[in-house]
Amino acid sequence: MEPQVQKLVDKVWKSYLNTPQDQRLLIGIGGIPGSGKTTLAQTITSKLNALAAAASPNAPPPAIFLPMDGFHLTRAELSAMPDPVTAHARRGAPYTFDAHKFHALVQSLRRPISSGETIYAPSFDHAVKDPKENDIAVLSTHRVVVIEGNYVALNKEVWRDAALLFDELWFVEVDFEVARKRLRERHVRAGIVQTIEEGDARATENDLVNGKEIVDCSLQVHELIQSREDGTWVHE
Repeated sequence: MEPQVQKLVDKVWKSYLNTPQDQRLLIGIGGIPGSGKTTLAQTITSKLNALAAAASPNAPPPAIFLPMDGFHLTRAELSAMPDPVTAHARRGAPYTFDAHKFHALVQSLRRPISSGETIYAPSFDHAVKDPKENDIAVLSTHRVVVIEGNYVALNKEVWRDAALLFDELWFVEVDFEVARKRLRERHVRAGIVQTIEEGDARATENDLVNGKEIVDCSLQVHELIQSREDGTWVHE
């Protein structure tokens, strides 16, 4: 994994050094559920900050990681939909996210940096199973923002508008069977379901249905990264 990830880190670091001081470098990482995009985004972010600390020990970390999970519609919003049962069952599908709100955040990150300005993004509170507003602070010192999510590279209305604002758009590919195994175990760990069998059903009937749409409607990206069964990556 290390050499493959290092190539991506080196690429972003070089771009960061060439980015004007009043601009942010925006990296978007898309992929289907269970592809490993969250782990990759966190790894890239931590390695960039380690490089920055080595170069300037007293400077604040320049990179921050933002997950798309905070843009889920709330359970109350799902319940207010015409078919609330299906909306809850299909939570995670594109229509159960606030695409306009996501687009607005990316637009705000794209604007020139104002000294001292903080831009707030939502996170997702797994304990209450709803977004937590204004929970992630993007400071004016954060000049690299790594955003990951299922629909970062989706070629559909609103989502593609946000995608066009990124400097780098990546996609993590994974075999659907590998993703299925990861997801069914993840659902049990998260308390979404009680058994592996229930987790498998959710992965098959929801996550991988979304995954097919993500793959079928993906924009052209700058980097394709293959996620292997053992959790390592191959950079193509």
